[in-house]
Amino acid sequence: MGQFERDTAVSRLADHRWQAELHRGWRIGSTMNGGYVLAVIAQALRQALPHRDPLSINAFYLAPCRLGPCQIETENLRQGRGTSFGSASLYQEGELKVRATAAYTDMDRLSGETWVNAGPPAAPAFAETNGLSANTLEIHQRVDLRLVKGGEVFEERSAPGTGEFVGWLQHRDGAASDTIDLTMFADIMPPPPFTLFGPYGWVPTVELTVQCRRRPAAGPILGRMRSRHLTNSIVESDADLWDSNGDLVALARQTMKVRLPEGWATRPVDPENAS
Repeated sequence: MGQFERDTAVSRLADHRWQAELHRGWRIGSTMNGGYVLAVIAQALRQALPHRDPLSINAFYLAPCRLGPCQIETENLRQGRGTSFGSASLYQEGELKVRATAAYTDMDRLSGETWVNAGPPAAPAFAETNGLSANTLEIHQRVDLRLVKGGEVFEERSAPGTGEFVGWLQHRDGAASDTIDLTMFADIMPPPPFTLFGPYGWVPTVELTVQCRRRPAAGPILGRMRSRHLTNSIVESDADLWDSNGDLVALARQTMKVRLPEGWATRPVDPENAS
């Protein structure tokens, strides 16, 4: 069992009630990463529902989660032969922190037509990116993030104005990834507004949806996260994740707020004039 599986484990308290611990190693500053918290919820729903894999899971983040115990209450909404539906609410110290709804299925039983309109982003092989591993945040102790596009934002404190990051993702301990892992990987890359303003401020997630398409093959995940519109400090971010075979394994979209430091110039880089 890998570190991620241990740190997202849940135990049953009673019917539809689960206990979990939010562990060190998965924080951005003092706040738990939203994708990690969603993965803990996804584990509870996996236990509560008859199907194994989150086909689509959506969460609203009502308040930041902190280190320590949490309780999750689940509700089975409907069970079908191929898909089941449920909801979950995560509490800490009696306060509702996250509310999620989900559809679950068994990925191994899916079959049918396939059409992919675009392939994975261009990137050097994972083995060629040894010098790019990030180590600035606590969560980088658990996830090996190697940016192959957008790294100048952190290395040079520049703002290229692309609205896009591309990078390889893998557990530090080399553990294989499952569909639950994809809910975390979908939120692990830097927020695209950093390419507009530099790596400053706070970009909290309001809502996150992850759609899993298949169980990933062994090996690292190639991720792309990009934004197209920033209006009144609200930005969307779209992510696509590809496994080591080049297969699409997940898509995600989240709504975020952009909070820059007080007094910061709020005019983003014009992409047409970006260097």
